[in-house]
Amino acid sequence: MELKPDYDVLIVGAGVAGMYGALRLPAETRVLMLSKYALDVSSSNLAQGGVAAVLSLDDDSYDLHFEDTLIAGRHENDPSAVDVLVHEGPDDVRQVMAYGADFDRAPDGSLDKTLEGGHSRRRIVHHRDCTGAELVRALSEEVRTRPNITLVENAAVLTLKKMPGGGFGALVSTEDGVFPVYAPFTVLATGGIGRVYRYTTNPRASTGDGVRLAWELGAWIKDLSWIQFHPTAFHSEDGEQFLISESVRGEGAYLLNCEHERFMHRYDDRLELAPRDVVSRSIMLEEQRTGSSDFFLDITHENADFLRQRFPAINEGCLKHGVDFTKDLIPVYPCQHYLMGGIEVDLDSRTTVPGLYAVGECSNTGVHGKNRLASNSLLEAMVFSRRAADSIAASIAAGRGHAPAHLCMKPDLSGKPIHADVCERVRGVMQRSHFVIPDPEKAKEGLEVITELLSELKNGGYALTLDYAEALSLATVAYIVLTEASRE
Repeated sequence: MELKPDYDVLIVGAGVAGMYGALRLPAETRVLMLSKYALDVSSSNLAQGGVAAVLSLDDDSYDLHFEDTLIAGRHENDPSAVDVLVHEGPDDVRQVMAYGADFDRAPDGSLDKTLEGGHSRRRIVHHRDCTGAELVRALSEEVRTRPNITLVENAAVLTLKKMPGGGFGALVSTEDGVFPVYAPFTVLATGGIGRVYRYTTNPRASTGDGVRLAWELGAWIKDLSWIQFHPTAFHSEDGEQFLISESVRGEGAYLLNCEHERFMHRYDDRLELAPRDVVSRSIMLEEQRTGSSDFFLDITHENADFLRQRFPAINEGCLKHGVDFTKDLIPVYPCQHYLMGGIEVDLDSRTTVPGLYAVGECSNTGVHGKNRLASNSLLEAMVFSRRAADSIAASIAAGRGHAPAHLCMKPDLSGKPIHADVCERVRGVMQRSHFVIPDPEKAKEGLEVITELLSELKNGGYALTLDYAEALSLATVAYIVLTEASRE
């Protein structure tokens, strides 16, 4: 479809953060929301565990959720942001339920709440083991009923520039060509940076585009090297990684070493329910102790019918690799999973660039500190995208933007094609330079390689295509991460 030249709000990304934010904008607001690939190619859609929120004070409290979040984040969190999250989040969960999101129920009809690592109470509501997909389904159906929201799939922002007089001009690549678009307000909801690594649970859309676009605009990027490595990704011979949710351990799974022995007691009193960074680090230390990278999850002692019903997606994924997790051990190993740092924002998701907002995983709200507490991510996406929408709504009454005349000119797309191996070169460097246990010396070595590669990309005369934009995003992200990591 051919895009209009101007909108009130441009939302780059259509996961839970992008869609929920769009839905919370006033009905008269003209919104363009772009999904780089199909709508189901997002980290939101892959989210398994659930949404952590204090929905009842009978057996839980805001203070407990607050403290659990700070403990997991090693007290590097912004307490003000965590306070907003735990107090405002429950109403956002109720709102997505009003939009049609279906969470599992106990036999008595109450919400079924599960437990995950780092939580002191069962407070995580879920839809089996595919909560993210259920939220994407419910929110996308609601989005499609809103005439003010234009949702375009397979549409990517190649460049984003500040315009004279305010607002932003974007070059948007779609299936029908490249179009210039103007909006007074832009919301970056582009997800994480996982594809900067060779092994990640993230989908192919997670190339750090939002971080790169914000960086080019001069926005502050904070703590991009604070990367979470999930301890239990499925470890297959073909290198395919998919997440074995934290909630599997929450339902009683044991973590075993190469000798099929539990080992977490050597590293943390919380055993398998320690926070993700602790478990990942423990696996690496146990690997050093045993000399083996073979690790397993064992939940065979639980009822098989319950496991298949509770974890249908994990069951299906394991069976594809010849593993019946009701009676076989699941091979696991840490891999890149989530970004705690990102584009620095305030409590209303405003970046340091006027009119530019960032929400979801690409943003750094300060909620997560140095390690995200399980199932806080979907909650953060909803809370802070809603606050972004409220902030924009308060400002937008001043008047609509109009497309500057020169935006209607045909963009220059000439140049040579990008080399096919560029992205893989970046991934190789990152896998060696910044994985689970930081090594500043390796980071410095990697930074030298990435600095040279980034210069080549910027000055090599390459055509402005989606492949080039993603390669530039990956190299930019790697440069920022390794610059930070080499200083630690």
